[in-house]
Amino acid sequence: MAEIPIKQLAEAEIPTEKSRSLWYYSWKRLRRNRLAMAGFYVTILIILIAIFAGVLAPQDPNLQILEYTTKPSGFKGNVILRTNDIPNQDPVPIPIQSFLVSNGEITMITDDGSTRKLPVSKLAGSSESQWHKEPHFYLGTDRYGRDILSRLVFGARVSLTVAFFSELLSIVIGVLFGALAGFYRGWVDESVSWLTNVFWSIPPILLVISISIALGLGFVQTVFAIGITGWPDMARIVRGQFFSLRETEYVEATRALGLGNMRTIFRHILPNAIGPIIVIATAGFATAIIYEASLSFLGLGVQPPTSTWGQMIYDGYGYIAAGSNWGLTIYPALAIMLAVFAFNLFGDGLRDAFDPKLNR
Repeated sequence: MAEIPIKQLAEAEIPTEKSRSLWYYSWKRLRRNRLAMAGFYVTILIILIAIFAGVLAPQDPNLQILEYTTKPSGFKGNVILRTNDIPNQDPVPIPIQSFLVSNGEITMITDDGSTRKLPVSKLAGSSESQWHKEPHFYLGTDRYGRDILSRLVFGARVSLTVAFFSELLSIVIGVLFGALAGFYRGWVDESVSWLTNVFWSIPPILLVISISIALGLGFVQTVFAIGITGWPDMARIVRGQFFSLRETEYVEATRALGLGNMRTIFRHILPNAIGPIIVIATAGFATAIIYEASLSFLGLGVQPPTSTWGQMIYDGYGYIAAGSNWGLTIYPALAIMLAVFAFNLFGDGLRDAFDPKLNR
């Protein structure tokens, strides 16, 4: 066998694998997890529904048609829209059975069988397509005659918005406390650990309720009550990460270069702890959705007539005992279950992706 010259070996191209970042390999591992990707896709779908709620909702979620209370799924209405006597207000729907337009006047057989007449000038629009509607209530209506599907869609927007801002508040507080405790140690660590233990000693849902009652009712108060309760888990994870990362060589190099502590913490250590932070934030997002629904169910969260999943369950749970209109409670309960399950699946997948040792 002929020997290959050393020079030819040196000049030969040796294939090498291109260097990739942690994010690339994490995403590659995440894509192999089918349950995590299913949770990811459902999460994206719910987020898109919340963003485009105004386009996707078939009706105004707060529009009340009292003649159409607790109608079954698939019910199709028939209404005439009359201009509102109050300026800058939405038209008033009049449920009808039939109508006839003649000599500038419309004669209607209303839903209760009575006859009613109106001048055409009182109708909301210049053509029949504008003032005559046949709304389709795909999931039926609630006890106020509001479209359940529209309220579910807008409820997703409220729940995700509250969960996003409350979890953002938890991240800011938890990362700040955890970073300071893990980096400085000593009395700073002891103080943060004591405060964390105080929050952990109180059941979270009771703490959320207590803060809500103390602050009052409303969107901002709900966000603050949930956010101020969820930071201990984040602080504990970040503290543990900083305990190990502060002893690494690159942190020692920042000290040798004379960089300030704040720059070392936020520019060099924190970016290397971002993986666990994302995992905990995803799990916290699902918990925030449950807390928001719980507060709304108790009447302590976002106030009516704003559509929330928890409020929808409260409005309909009495019908379960009566054995009718179960959908009023089942539909929002399923929406909460699906959203929480999707976020938890995605969060578990992120945990495995960022820590491949768990799969060994």
